[in-house]
Amino acid sequence: MISRLILHLQYTRILRNSSLAVLCVSLSLCLAVAHANDSTSMIEGPTKDGYVPLSQGDHFTNWKHNGNWKINSGVISRQGKGGALVYVGEKIPDNFDLRFDWKVGTGSNSGIYYRPTQYEYQILDNTVHADGKNPRTSAASLYFCIQPSKDITKPTGEWNTGRIVCKGTIIQHWLNGEKVIHFDYKNPKWAFNVDMLRQRGGNLEARGAYLSLQDHGDPVWYRNIRLKKLKEADMIDMNDVTPAVIPASVLEAEKKKLAGIINRRENKIQSQK
Repeated sequence: MISRLILHLQYTRILRNSSLAVLCVSLSLCLAVAHANDSTSMIEGPTKDGYVPLSQGDHFTNWKHNGNWKINSGVISRQGKGGALVYVGEKIPDNFDLRFDWKVGTGSNSGIYYRPTQYEYQILDNTVHADGKNPRTSAASLYFCIQPSKDITKPTGEWNTGRIVCKGTIIQHWLNGEKVIHFDYKNPKWAFNVDMLRQRGGNLEARGAYLSLQDHGDPVWYRNIRLKKLKEADMIDMNDVTPAVIPASVLEAEKKKLAGIINRRENKIQSQK
């Protein structure tokens, strides 16, 4: 009887130790998985409204750079020289809605490239940077193509909300909740603007670029970058927007700047022959 009791107690101890070991292993695995998810900061799938978040956590996922950009709690910042920050997870769809927050330091210049060639949503401190003098190169412009309807940027150091909507031949830029650019580049009334971008080297028919955040050598921050692929049935705001008036003196300076761009491009082509 005593022998049986001893055996029973020994067996009970073994079961307890085994259960404790299994529990410890399970906890270790859970912690390892949690750490792995934190380390890789995997991009989640689309949210309920269809947007895919591209900037999350403290680690870049599917972004390529040369060590000069950082992300902390979802906030992306430029840290030094090295070039653009490029999202290489997938190319931008032909029809899309891209949303993001941005802010700049005093005099800062950056931009978001979303289609091949010169499709750029300008990011700028309008109050100090020289490009802020010309609405066509100011914040939220389609750089050197079409200017926003007005300047509603927030003071330097404060967050702005940006949005780019492209569907078919329609291009829209939004700033702080308002649509400031809306144009159909096939409409003849925008022929001058289309030609402006063409002379700079842009092609509004181009598609299939990787999203790129420009490094222009200045402090800039981005967060809440999210992308939605638009379907044929998706409706977009079709209300017209009137671009801001550009003063004659600014237009004259713009001509000289464009001539300089063309001249530098031609010299570069000649030097490569």
